[in-house]
Amino acid sequence: MTQIEGIVSPLAQALTKRGYTDLTPVQKAMADPALVNSDVLVSAQTGSGKTVAFGLAIAPTLLGDSETFGRADIPLTLIVAPTRELALQVSRELEWLYALTGAKIATCVGGMDMRNERRTLERGAHIVVGTPGRLKDHILRKSLDMSAMRAIVLDEADEMLDLGFREDLEFILGEAPEDRRTLMFSATVPRSIAALAKSYQKDAVRVSTTAERDQHVDIEYRAMTVATSDRENAIINVLRYYEARNALVFCGTRAMVNHLTARLNNRGFSVVALSGELSQNERSHALQAMRDGRARVCVATDVAARGIDLPGLELVVHADLPSNSETLLHRSGRTGRAGNKGVSAIIVPQNFRKKAERLLQGAKVNATWAPPPSATEVIGRDNERLLGDPMLTEPVGKDDLPFVQQLLELHTPEQLAAAFVRVYRAKSSAPEELNDKPLDTKKPAKEDFGASVWISVSVGRNQNAEPRWLLPLLCRSGDITKQEIGAIRMQPEETHVQLAAGCFDAFMTAIGPKAELEDGIRVTRMNGTPEGADSPRPERAERGPRPERSERPAFGERKPYTPKDDAAPRKPYSPDRNADDAPRTSTPYVKKPYAAKSDAGRKPYLPETTDGAVTERAKPKGKFSQKPPYKSEGKPAGKPAYRSEGKPSSDKPAFKGGKPTGGKPPFKGKPAAAGKFAKAGDSSVSLRKPRTKPAK
Repeated sequence: MTQIEGIVSPLAQALTKRGYTDLTPVQKAMADPALVNSDVLVSAQTGSGKTVAFGLAIAPTLLGDSETFGRADIPLTLIVAPTRELALQVSRELEWLYALTGAKIATCVGGMDMRNERRTLERGAHIVVGTPGRLKDHILRKSLDMSAMRAIVLDEADEMLDLGFREDLEFILGEAPEDRRTLMFSATVPRSIAALAKSYQKDAVRVSTTAERDQHVDIEYRAMTVATSDRENAIINVLRYYEARNALVFCGTRAMVNHLTARLNNRGFSVVALSGELSQNERSHALQAMRDGRARVCVATDVAARGIDLPGLELVVHADLPSNSETLLHRSGRTGRAGNKGVSAIIVPQNFRKKAERLLQGAKVNATWAPPPSATEVIGRDNERLLGDPMLTEPVGKDDLPFVQQLLELHTPEQLAAAFVRVYRAKSSAPEELNDKPLDTKKPAKEDFGASVWISVSVGRNQNAEPRWLLPLLCRSGDITKQEIGAIRMQPEETHVQLAAGCFDAFMTAIGPKAELEDGIRVTRMNGTPEGADSPRPERAERGPRPERSERPAFGERKPYTPKDDAAPRKPYSPDRNADDAPRTSTPYVKKPYAAKSDAGRKPYLPETTDGAVTERAKPKGKFSQKPPYKSEGKPAGKPAYRSEGKPSSDKPAFKGGKPTGGKPPFKGKPAAAGKFAKAGDSSVSLRKPRTKPAK
């Protein structure tokens, strides 16, 4: 096996072909021959080339003394990533890195067809890349054989624990052979990662690069304070000011992603969305559009904050503030990768400045605070880009020269230049006008109030008086505005209020001759200025930085609860009764078994005759009984019973075939047509079944 500076020859050729002239610090550390057979725990910043680093680290373990792989049968290594996009990106990176070795790489990620993945695994693969949940499913379904695993790589291990994949990771590591290598890569190493490494690694070597301690030196952080109503306009101006080849805008929710995507699309930006509600196919198409140049702006949630590598990403915009400092670093780490420069613009609403300062302090980065670019500044940058456009410096072609001369004959140079400027500016969206008022969160100091009169109000701090309800009370009762009220000084039993001299007489007239406000609050004029009224109010001391809290131990490391030895024993429960009382007893309820009542002594039912005498029940003959019709006592007989023969018992003639002998004729519908059966739902035909069969 030929090696160049500790790198397997086929991989060294792939790096040279890719344009690598020098390796990053983490790549150099992982290519050290001393780590060939060791488990490692690596912490390095995002964008430092960790994918290539662990690709170089596992090469000697997989290839051994040969430079190419043999027949693909059982997978030799497993690489676990937290998100689908990162897993697919790792697969693409390893494909070109191992292209000359003949390695077959399979991907197993959620959202893709599991049957295709199973067929790929059955055909054979040397390296398997996937997400924790899908890999666990394949192991349980016996489609992924873990018996020959030589190395397992956990990429972005801290993110996988944050997403709740701890049980899946423990299951995957438990199914692998005990003699395999375990490599963990993470941007940070909290206590939970250290505990996982201690459980599933053997004498792991801790690798910490210099770049980790100097976070994101190639990223320029800019914090932009805006009014809450101007947040979306500020995002548009930031995108227009930098005109980055690729820009990534982070939002806090899916609803904000959809809203901002629609807003930018209406303003003429080529934009795509990336969020968890999209299918894997839609997310892949969105990222591919960014790589191909068909889209320049991607609006995404934090699902894209880890591992997404977009070539040429020059700008990251935080439309919503991240939840913590680590998320801020991972979002910003999408730019400024592999030695390139990038800008991370943080949009800070006016009432969220304190939170933004805490995030930046926790991330240990220094940001430049400035207002967002105004419309004038955006137009100025457009003019600079126009003056530097190569179209103005390229020589005129022979094919274009006749038409250029024709244009100069028809129009003046000023008209042609103006037309060129209009065409150039029409390609981009117009900038937004922002609020130009000062955004200082501190309350501005009042100017000189002028001539004034001081009054005393008969409520103070002891009566729970507050300026926020006293000010509108004075305005409402005295018919004045808040601009005519100056300083308000709260005292224990009274309150001193400064009024403009010109409104004092009208104020006293409005409150009445008793000089009372609502609820009997009295107002009196003071002689001169009260003591201490002219002195400025003391400034509130700035709150210092919060003390650092020690991180809570992992769940498995917490000590079990043990009661104190000197704790007094608890008294047994005793009911509230006298000791001499007899103990309380209760007889349990016992349900009696069911006993059927006998019919002995019960008289049989005998119907009454018409004259009231009781006779024996007549036994029915045939299907129907010979029970006479019901007749009520003292009332005429009711409806006669139906009789098929003989004369009817009433004046109404009995029904007979043909025409009736009298009364209302019975309903007679239309006869059924020949050859048709009568339908029950059709009232126009007779419901009587035809005697003859319908004609065929």
